[in-house]
Amino acid sequence: MASAAVERPRPTSKRALAETDAVSYGFAAQEENRGSVRQMDNRTNTIAGWTLAACGLALGLSIVGGMAFHSERPEKMGYAIEGVEEEGAGGGAAEVPIATLLPTADAAKGAEVFKKCAACHTVTQGGANGIGPNLYGTLGEGIGQGKGGFAFSDALKGVGGNWDFDKMNAWLTSPRKFAPGTKMTFAGLGNPQDRANIIVYLNAQGSNLPLPAAPAAGAAAPATDKAPEGKDSVTNADAANNLGNTGTPASGAPSVDPAAAVEGAKAGK
Repeated sequence: MASAAVERPRPTSKRALAETDAVSYGFAAQEENRGSVRQMDNRTNTIAGWTLAACGLALGLSIVGGMAFHSERPEKMGYAIEGVEEEGAGGGAAEVPIATLLPTADAAKGAEVFKKCAACHTVTQGGANGIGPNLYGTLGEGIGQGKGGFAFSDALKGVGGNWDFDKMNAWLTSPRKFAPGTKMTFAGLGNPQDRANIIVYLNAQGSNLPLPAAPAAGAAAPATDKAPEGKDSVTNADAANNLGNTGTPASGAPSVDPAAAVEGAKAGK
């Protein structure tokens, strides 16, 4: 005989009802907390995923952009920069001696070039020193000396000698190469004709030195196609041997070496 299920009586006291409600509320609160934690985890994972995706996209765009827009030195510069040689220069034609350019140099054009220097230098007689010294009568003077007590760098003082045309040309080409350690910040003039023009302009400002003689045009170079002495120009053999092979024997001289004839007779036996 099956036993009938016994139903527990529902508590009727206030205390028992309160305890039952508290337990039920606790279960409900735990479930709500678990749901909130799961929701927070999902949100964190979503944010992390989007962040990683954005980093990957930025990296990919950077790589693609670098491949598409790589930078190179332009074949032709947009504007000339004084003191900067073009790529590949320096191994070509030799530098033209400044003495070759000075006879045809133009002092008026040199005055225009000097405007680049006017921010630091004066060139009038009695002009004040500025960032750089006054340049009146500079050619012929001692390098790094005088100029009303201007504070020249030790590097320039150590060069020694006087300012002549060649030294001035070297200085204007690259001050830092002429006097390593100089305080002069100007990069230099890359155009030889500009340097010649400004040198004759400076020479006219109180120096008036005679211009150096230009090198002789087309000076004779040592001949390189002349045959070596003692050699035949056609066969490149010793001239003495050549004459020995082609000369006519003297009258009465044997046409065959006697010793060679004896040796030949022995070999034939």
